[in-house]
Amino acid sequence: MRLRVPAVFATLSLLAVPSPALAGAHPLRAKNGMVVSQHFAASQVGIEVLWEGGTAVDAAVATAFALAVVHPTAGNIGGGGFLLLRPAKGEPIAYDFRETAPAAAAPTMFLNEGRYDAAKHHDSHLAVGVPGTVAGLHLAWKQHGKLPWQRLLEPAIQMAEQGFLVTEELSRSLAGVLPQLAKYPASKAAYSRDGKPYEAGDLLVQKDLARTLRRIAERGPAGFYQGETARLIAKEMAARGGLITEKDLAAYSPQVRVPVRGQYRGHDVISMPPPSSGGVALIQVLNILEGDDLEAMGFRSAASVHLITEALRRAFADRAQHLGDPDHNPEMPLARLLSKDYARLLRQTIRADRAAVSSPETFEWPVESDETTHFSVVDAERNAVALTYTLEAGYGSKIVVPGAGFLLNNEMGDFNAGPGLTDDTGLIGTAPNLAAPGKRMLSSMAPTILAKDGALRMVTGSLGGRTIISTVLHTILNVVDYGMNVQEAVDAARFHHQWLPDVIRYERHGLSPDTLALLADRGHRLEPLGLLGVAAAITYDKEKDRLEGAADRRSPDSAAVGR
Repeated sequence: MRLRVPAVFATLSLLAVPSPALAGAHPLRAKNGMVVSQHFAASQVGIEVLWEGGTAVDAAVATAFALAVVHPTAGNIGGGGFLLLRPAKGEPIAYDFRETAPAAAAPTMFLNEGRYDAAKHHDSHLAVGVPGTVAGLHLAWKQHGKLPWQRLLEPAIQMAEQGFLVTEELSRSLAGVLPQLAKYPASKAAYSRDGKPYEAGDLLVQKDLARTLRRIAERGPAGFYQGETARLIAKEMAARGGLITEKDLAAYSPQVRVPVRGQYRGHDVISMPPPSSGGVALIQVLNILEGDDLEAMGFRSAASVHLITEALRRAFADRAQHLGDPDHNPEMPLARLLSKDYARLLRQTIRADRAAVSSPETFEWPVESDETTHFSVVDAERNAVALTYTLEAGYGSKIVVPGAGFLLNNEMGDFNAGPGLTDDTGLIGTAPNLAAPGKRMLSSMAPTILAKDGALRMVTGSLGGRTIISTVLHTILNVVDYGMNVQEAVDAARFHHQWLPDVIRYERHGLSPDTLALLADRGHRLEPLGLLGVAAAITYDKEKDRLEGAADRRSPDSAAVGR
């Protein structure tokens, strides 16, 4: 496979730790299309699809399958996610290909004699949900693609079959996860050299994965959900206590949903609806913040950090109480949660001089891994795609399907632990997100597109579990409120609050000592961390008819590629 990357058209991430705001950081600029993803080879695969006249959806499909080869920590065919499309003409569309619980799932499936079993919930074959990625990508392509399906998979097949060079980032990642992968012979064989970690510069060949991808290329979803691949998945499940059957796989269906919509300072905000909580929470926070002048408060001032934190606190509390799979929770109060009137009521509960207190007796939620990946695509006609998908934890369940060469998710871990189990350790037993046959588990993924005056303005999203919501929020605020270009917006240091635990987590050196002291005086507990999220964003300047893209320099393999 050719990989043509003219230096003027590609930017790679080189920065390990972000500064509070990298003023003057330059985005990639292009006119006729752009792809920003977490791996430079996948971005290049996507841009070559645009070079050949493919649509943004075509490029997204090709990029997604390429990431399944070169970014195994989250790129996948054994997981699921969401694709948000804003066509240049017509209404936005949300494709939901979140995993589903198998038919034998039950609310109490993670309990042993009434006691919660974390290993069952997160680290077993029971934790695997029915994958949705292949079906979801195919449906989006069928409705909005132009190039042949096989053409879109061919780069991924070639990279799996012929191999690709392991980067320093992938080498470190594989070495770190190898002890967990080694529990499963097929996983050990796929991602190590007879138990020894791959080093940077080694060639990683995945013959079994190439054969699986070729079946998908030739037969579409039937090449995954039926026939040899389905048989291999079901065989592995039956052998090790999993629940997924060939019937579960054949019954999987992606859903087309109506995006959630909001308005923020003259911008249309379009995002993912449930079973993702990301769009609802994001719009709710923006609605709260719209009543104040963040720019006048000052970037990363104590006043602005306090206000954003309190807005996030309230949105995450509502997330825990109300949101889940809409097909199993038809009474979710989405209209109220998204309304400006409700935001005004919430804003009145925020004290400027004091942090609120989060109570573990009120709301909590299960652990959600930060190992997701997001990419953004815009084509020459200004069709825009924001796609976020995941295996849940890094490398998912760590289970490679023997003979099929791909990793399975552990998304069942995103369901609540069991009925009535809410306690101060972080377990939750509320009904909206308990496991049930065919149910989709709640997510925080937030692929988001902004428009202004009828034209595309921004495409954004991030990895990061629940921190996705705050990461996407910061990219939007940095562009809309603080006037940053998209690279500055992505580079700027971030912070996060999620109701419980009641703590502001912030990127080390991202908040000044004075700001930290003032926040502590208001009653906030603060915790520094390394990096928070990995965003992939594109903005569009209608006046100049120019795209600007930003690869997140927190992830060294990330790249923006334009044409």
